[in-house]
Amino acid sequence: MTRPKLLVTRRWPDTVEEALRAQFDVTLNESDEPMSQQALADAMGAYDVLCPTVSDRIDADVIAGGDRVKLIANYGVGFDHIALDAAKAKGIAVTNTPGVLTDATADIALTLLLMAARRAGEGERELRDGRWSGWRPTHLIGSELRGKVLGLVGFGRIGIATARRAHHGFGMKIAYYARRPAEADIAAELQAEFHPVLDDLLGLSDFVSLHVPGGGDTANLINAQSLAKMKAGSYLINTARGGVVDHDALADALRSGHLAGAGLDVYPQEPAVPAALLELESAVLLPHLGSANRETRVAMGMRALANAQAWANGDELPDRIA
Repeated sequence: MTRPKLLVTRRWPDTVEEALRAQFDVTLNESDEPMSQQALADAMGAYDVLCPTVSDRIDADVIAGGDRVKLIANYGVGFDHIALDAAKAKGIAVTNTPGVLTDATADIALTLLLMAARRAGEGERELRDGRWSGWRPTHLIGSELRGKVLGLVGFGRIGIATARRAHHGFGMKIAYYARRPAEADIAAELQAEFHPVLDDLLGLSDFVSLHVPGGGDTANLINAQSLAKMKAGSYLINTARGGVVDHDALADALRSGHLAGAGLDVYPQEPAVPAALLELESAVLLPHLGSANRETRVAMGMRALANAQAWANGDELPDRIA
């Protein structure tokens, strides 16, 4: 029996690739370089299953490239890079990998928060450049975390995991903005205050951490107007999607001193990083490391494989989004 053909657009951990090969006729992108839009479009007519990542733009033109692909098994939880309506119109199922990267991404949110608050990036650059002149009482003074308000924009799995780390580990107060209040037991555990108006949350938070999906509904959600609503001397953390933030406006807010710092792991046009931020010492910039530990990256691949297996067996897809 001929096995379904599956294309993996970027290299995955070895153990996952081996598991894929055991069940599918797998083609790997051996160069691990981003595939062109034409190559992705051509793949739609050559494979049964396409396994893209956030770095692939699976737009309507790509989806129109061929009629063979019946499943897009995305490697990652976010799916704003996939034209869901176009996929649905062609009868293509789309899945993602929810749940398995919650803790890893929350860890990076706390990493960014700590680095920004304690000016760790500035300090390391100073030391490595040979500019450190020794300890002194006024050197690189940052912010304490205990008792400070962490405002979470979005309170799903990753937002809650970030809140738990901040509240239980660092004694931070938790406030959040979401479409609806959290479940009572979670709100009680975290002593979390619900704010249905975003500007209200921004105005009272010492640290604001973004945990909303990407896409049109949240594009430039944090813009010049919302940044102006943030408390003077506060910090912005983003591990969600780059398009949620107007980065020119953020650079202005950092340059003026209205914000004390920012920590970013995602950008609108990766791998490009907004030039306005690169020159700012108060911006901590990471190269999209949110899910980057081995355990999580393997778990993501296995979740994508489970969806491909279900499709091949004619079973219900465990993580179908379209």
